[in-house]
Amino acid sequence: MKRAAIIINAYSRLKSALNQSARLKEELAKLGVDAEILPNDAFFCTVEGDGGIVSRLSGFDFVVYLDKDKYVARMLQKCGVRLFNRAEAIEDCDDKMLTAIRLANAGIPMPPTVPGLLCYDENAPLNAAAMDRAAQILGYPLVVKSSYGSLGSGVHLARDAGELKDICQKLKCSPHLFQKFIAESSGRDARVIVVGGEVTAAMTRTAHDDFRSNLELGGSGSPLKPDDGLAELCRRVARHICLDYCGIDILFGSNGYLVCEVNSNAFFGGIERVTGINVAAAYAAHMYRSVYGGE
Repeated sequence: MKRAAIIINAYSRLKSALNQSARLKEELAKLGVDAEILPNDAFFCTVEGDGGIVSRLSGFDFVVYLDKDKYVARMLQKCGVRLFNRAEAIEDCDDKMLTAIRLANAGIPMPPTVPGLLCYDENAPLNAAAMDRAAQILGYPLVVKSSYGSLGSGVHLARDAGELKDICQKLKCSPHLFQKFIAESSGRDARVIVVGGEVTAAMTRTAHDDFRSNLELGGSGSPLKPDDGLAELCRRVARHICLDYCGIDILFGSNGYLVCEVNSNAFFGGIERVTGINVAAAYAAHMYRSVYGGE
């Protein structure tokens, strides 16, 4: 019997996340793969006293890894488990600053970005000179993002020095970055899903009262047929990070497309509803071909 494990976050109760695993289980079943949904709370792997890693996850041909726990992903992979996506790709996408660094020097256009300062002392005063330098490099308004986060959370717009100070005070002790605000794309972007190196679905997202266009924040979506330039850009991003599946967020700059973020576990419920394209089926088919071969 063909079997797969779908590993999800141990604490996740988000409807979009639960839909993701349920839909993939459903589509894998149509291909003859019995998929079991497992919360990531069973300590699947242990580093033993002799330094070796032991995995207690057995009987599965592959794992659909829908969590962002990099430690378990790395350990499973070291034990020879085939993950979708691979551990390194998940890490590259989970950290927004690491994503920018990973894509840098590859001819992939992105908004100008600088990393925030690391701080380990909640009582330390803000480094005003550093904030001024970030503003000089990027100009106002500028975007401040938590390096980790999804669904638009942790993304802030600083219109002036006062707002920048308030945001930085909140984010001071967590990894964050500063990014140029792309005014032409305010409240509007594109979400492109790439599966197995090919563009599978795309939509334009539009906000109604926010500079962020996420559907989860109240934005709306409309189907998008990517032109050749956009499709090739997204294929290159997926290839460069070695992603089996991803959602790429694209900004519309004055001189062309800009890659804003890459999501290794992008929720597909919204884009399926908007476009009518069965993204889960495409991902399931890619995993099936990758593991078992055939068309």
